[in-house]
Amino acid sequence: MSDNSMLQKAVNRKFRKLAPALRIEALKDAGYLSAQQAQAWHEQEYALGLESADRMIENVMATFAFPQGVALNFPLNKRLYQVPMVVEEPSVVAALSYVALLAEKHGGFSASADAGVIKGQIQFVALEDVAAAEAAVLKEAEALVEEANSLMPAMLERGGGVRKLTTARFIGPNSGEPMLVVYLSVDTCDAMGANQVNSLCEALAPRLQALIGGEPLLKILSNLADEALARAEVSFPVSALAIKDMGGEQLRDRIVMANDLALMDPYRACTHNKGIMNGIDALALATGNDWRSVEAAAHAYAARDGHYRALTQWRKDENGNLKGSIELPIKIGTVGASLLSNAQVKPNQQLLGIESAPELASLMAAVGLAQNFAALRALASSGIQHGHMRLHARSVALSAGCPDALFEALVQRLVKEPEIKVWRAKEIIAELQANV
Repeated sequence: MSDNSMLQKAVNRKFRKLAPALRIEALKDAGYLSAQQAQAWHEQEYALGLESADRMIENVMATFAFPQGVALNFPLNKRLYQVPMVVEEPSVVAALSYVALLAEKHGGFSASADAGVIKGQIQFVALEDVAAAEAAVLKEAEALVEEANSLMPAMLERGGGVRKLTTARFIGPNSGEPMLVVYLSVDTCDAMGANQVNSLCEALAPRLQALIGGEPLLKILSNLADEALARAEVSFPVSALAIKDMGGEQLRDRIVMANDLALMDPYRACTHNKGIMNGIDALALATGNDWRSVEAAAHAYAARDGHYRALTQWRKDENGNLKGSIELPIKIGTVGASLLSNAQVKPNQQLLGIESAPELASLMAAVGLAQNFAALRALASSGIQHGHMRLHARSVALSAGCPDALFEALVQRLVKEPEIKVWRAKEIIAELQANV
């Protein structure tokens, strides 16, 4: 871990304005990359090659690249993280970088995460008496847990394993058929654990069938990891919230009211939570994790009481500060062959310095809360378009095929236009070239 002076060096060198190669050098100088790692980044040794891609999925014909950025010095639990983010949407990295700088001045973020417990489900149908079958399973629950653990000795050796067995009864709304579901809560340690849990469900199903009869239909994990919750908090004094045209107290209250709408209205909550996931998904992708699983769990959790609502809470605390919090399920991994099949995952892990899956889940929760604060701050003040238009102009300039030498000048012109369109960008490029 670098000392504070080294940590600040990358910021002091105006990281945002550096060319990509110099950003790698700044991270090396700050102690986050070794000389060997920096050279590998320069030479794109970590890029996903076609041969590797062909082993990952079916019918490969090419690879498809996304930009990877880094948000500097994100303050969490009294430590600064350099956060790699894989995302194509403008403003996500910039927003997190801004909030990191602001939060570091006011105590930073705090976060924690539960152990990596994930549920497996075994669905039984065609049972003569569902209630009797459930009673039989619950009577043998302790023995069934022991048997399940005997099927995964390597996981037990790492400190994981089945923690409990529970059940639920349902009647199919379309089939009208009664069914029993047996849930296995499995601690998969630092692995995401999908394959282990699926295999465990399939292996235990015959033992359950011998006990209760019927037919085991589905034998699969659930991505709703509500026993692997991550939570984060942050607090900002009103003095940190004041902007040019609005006092800190007013902006604080507007952020609270904006969040209130997302707690009540699912139309707002959907977009509110999408903004949270902008940051979480970008970090999940950078670390090789299944962002679709994380997304599904987050949205299911947001609707756990039958009403879809915001994943965050923003309030005025007893001292008048703006206090934010988030809680959501995040079941991810830091080990495993499928996770590390992409060569870029390992160097991103090294950049982060993450030591466990709960640590990474904690960081993801804090990143999601930070992303939410940035969005609410913009919405409650100047509006989201104020910052987006310059970023949109950059995308349009790229689409118009602007030469590098004219790029910044074109962006400056585009942001002053009534409409930022590719056809207009091409006209401006022609004008600029004529004046060279």
